Amino acid sequence: MNLGDLGAEVIKVERPGAGDDTRTWGPPFVGTESTYFLSVNRNKKSIAVNIKDPKGVKIIKELAAVCDVFVENYVPGKLSAMGLGYEDIDVIAPHMVYCSITGYGQTGPLSQRAGYDAVASAISGLMHITGPEDGDPVRPGVAMTDLATGLYAYGAIMAGLIQRYKTGKGLFIDCNLLSSQVACLTHIAANYLIGQEEARRWGTAHGSIVPYQAFKTKDGYLVVGAGNNQQFATVCKILNLPELIDDSKYRTNRLRVQNRKELIKILSTRFEEEMTSKWLHLFEGSGVPYGPINNMKNVFAEPQVSHNGLVMEMKHPTVGKISVPENLAWRSLTLGSSLRNTAKEVCETSRILNTCREKVITIANLSQTKPGPAVRYSELKMSEANPPPLLGQHTTHILKEVLRYDDRAITELLSAGVVTQHENGVDVIRCQF
Repeated sequence: MNLGDLGAEVIKVERPGAGDDTRTWGPPFVGTESTYFLSVNRNKKSIAVNIKDPKGVKIIKELAAVCDVFVENYVPGKLSAMGLGYEDIDVIAPHMVYCSITGYGQTGPLSQRAGYDAVASAISGLMHITGPEDGDPVRPGVAMTDLATGLYAYGAIMAGLIQRYKTGKGLFIDCNLLSSQVACLTHIAANYLIGQEEARRWGTAHGSIVPYQAFKTKDGYLVVGAGNNQQFATVCKILNLPELIDDSKYRTNRLRVQNRKELIKILSTRFEEEMTSKWLHLFEGSGVPYGPINNMKNVFAEPQVSHNGLVMEMKHPTVGKISVPENLAWRSLTLGSSLRNTAKEVCETSRILNTCREKVITIANLSQTKPGPAVRYSELKMSEANPPPLLGQHTTHILKEVLRYDDRAITELLSAGVVTQHENGVDVIRCQF
């Protein structure tokens, strides 16, 4: 989806009749559309192809020949058995950047297992370190392992495109949920690998910094972090607890960690005496990191969220107007001329093919790429986001415009059930770059 936000023409190849699994993930639904699916599928076109049929495989290979990146997340070996593995695509498209996203990697004792975010989160140790201090392990509120793997894959694909730009040759990229999440363990993993210290759950607190956690107020919660002695002193002054600043038990972070329970008890008692709004006013301009724990209503009422343009609105063909969270959270004012020119040339000559765990294939055409809605460049105009597609909405359009099939050939494929076309997919809005 990041590539689509950057202006790529993305073609999502799905199973006829069923499509992407996330189309059924709900409630909530808007009409017949899953809000889960709507949240992660903007800027894509959908073509419904049965890749178990040799004619369907032929279509995918023809699409691969005119694309630049192939992304798939099947169990290792599954696509190779269909004639769509890297070794097969490399023969017809040696320029291809082929990215395989799996649960656990291409080889090894777990490689043939299906991978889901929650399971990989458990095996990787993320659940072990998430949850209340004396409670059960907790799954993070969003699929962080999936998201991290997607971002790793996104960066790897962009690097692969630049490598191909330099050499003219494609390559194979291996991404998996387990490796991505273990890599994200950072200092928690280092504590064990270097210091042989087993990890534990800290709730909202931090194992190595005190205070750095959520504190209950009269009407909610406030998160405060004091990463150095100066910030700790500021917190004490705001809470009107100046005696803690020079207390021998709290003079350094190491001492504060050692005497965590006693200190947190004192701070917690004080925080509960006032409303969240009062604390927000007192901490404003202090230089100490702080903020309330917002529910979704308050998140999207937050002035900074609005200022950053983190909500995208678009018109869906059956649902009507929908709003989704912006996916790109970075901006750039300028690019060095060398980097800018290289990126421009790479994007102007790149296309991407993606096959996913939900048994879908996505193809992205990066020709004449524009920045996505949340990206700000000094010299480029923002592109408007296109709504998530209906299942098979663009099938005939892609066969005709991308692969140059004639009407007779398309009719035969439709009649044979090799492809399907959504009834609302006739009036297709072609991506304009």
